[in-house]
Amino acid sequence: MNFVVAIQTVFDPLTLAIILAASVFGLFVGSMPGLTATMAAALLVPLTFYMEPVPAVGAIVACSAMAIFAGDIPGAMLRIPGTPASAAYVSEAYLLGRKGELSTVLSVNLIASASGGIFGTFVLILLAPQLAKVALQFSSYEYFWLALIGLSAATLVSSSSKLKGLIALFLGLFLATVGLDVVTGMPRYTFGTISLMGGVSLIAALIGLFAVAELFRKASTIHENLPPPPEVPGAILRRGLSAISQYRWNAVRGSTIGTFLGILPGAGADIAGWISYAVSKRFSKTPEKFGTGHIEGVVDASASNNASLAGAYVPALVFGIPGDSLTAIVIGVLLIQGLNPGPTVFTQSGDVVSAIFAVFILANIILIPLGLMAIKVARHVLRVDQRILLPVILVFSIVGAFAVNNAIFDLWIVLVLGLMGWLMEENDFPIAPMVLGLVLGKVVEESFTNSMIKSGGDPISFVDRPISGALAVAFFAIWTVPLCVTLWKRLTVSAA
Repeated sequence: MNFVVAIQTVFDPLTLAIILAASVFGLFVGSMPGLTATMAAALLVPLTFYMEPVPAVGAIVACSAMAIFAGDIPGAMLRIPGTPASAAYVSEAYLLGRKGELSTVLSVNLIASASGGIFGTFVLILLAPQLAKVALQFSSYEYFWLALIGLSAATLVSSSSKLKGLIALFLGLFLATVGLDVVTGMPRYTFGTISLMGGVSLIAALIGLFAVAELFRKASTIHENLPPPPEVPGAILRRGLSAISQYRWNAVRGSTIGTFLGILPGAGADIAGWISYAVSKRFSKTPEKFGTGHIEGVVDASASNNASLAGAYVPALVFGIPGDSLTAIVIGVLLIQGLNPGPTVFTQSGDVVSAIFAVFILANIILIPLGLMAIKVARHVLRVDQRILLPVILVFSIVGAFAVNNAIFDLWIVLVLGLMGWLMEENDFPIAPMVLGLVLGKVVEESFTNSMIKSGGDPISFVDRPISGALAVAFFAIWTVPLCVTLWKRLTVSAA
């Protein structure tokens, strides 16, 4: 019954128009060098206030899927990745273009992205409802450990420097404590400012950290004299189908890796692309061709980064824990719409969840025709002067942040966190742990406080339930196993 209602909702003319418009917007932002899929989604958030839940989430799903693919276009044409998710194979794609294989590499990007996205969606459809049944047994003890696991995974996966990842995480956790104490109701870190009594606005923080920080970064490294983008000749789709057919198992492998990396909080499309490209090279029969303009690694990574988008919705919908920065935005949108992500959303709003599944499939299907159109018109899009484009995006960011609460103070949050995000990225501090700290900090604090009140202050209660005990073991394993492996390697080397 939910599925029928979902189909009717998704194929409503207004919903389809919103999804189509968001798709075109995502293609445009993704194809502009340096602008990210997360930034595109953050800019759409203010518009979702005036929509029903399904078109609101559908707009972000479609926009992000399109932007991830569109990031491949400037990478292949100009050697400048449109989004970080395309960075893993940008050199490979560019060298293929220089060999006269531009049509092949872009069509492979397109088909692999669509197939990877659909694969991830089917895993989401199969896995999320089953996990939700288990999650219904969760209490504050389990959510405490689960939130800690999400924060730990984000810190350890998203940065080459674990120390920088931890610093970013604690910055996010600090921001999560601003406002009224969950138990005593006393103000914390508000500095006497009434506007901070309700805490740091999540949407304003997301727009600042992703959209405005990107604008600062682009303004400091703007390309004034980009080379003219080449034409894309030949039968685009046919060449891609031929290459995908040759490396079909690579597409399956990349989709699988991307989906399950997406489920891991903090990994996201960027990490999925790099890992899938590395795995492709490791198991290739011709690893010496990698780095010279070889299509094999492009198939793996293109399928992987789009598949990770659907995977990230598993923890977001089932537990309310964002799998990546994009799903952090989606959680914010759902909360604004009056829906609480978590296991009960499957029973209380099953039609909305089914509609989200349907939107994922629809977005990846329409990615093919819209992507073909984007490839054809990309030469003209890439000619847009960024000195005109960036101020326009800044205006959208300011208007969007103000529209959330109609508060001027939120604009200061956007500016301060925008500067902070830019400075952090310039110094290789990851943004994802900070965002997840801001989102999950309240979950950790409230779960811990509620658990201590229920147990009368007994810490043993955190591990005496089977599921909470297993999650506690998983949390400590995440931190101790890598340390043990590193110590073992050092002892082995010193003994030799």
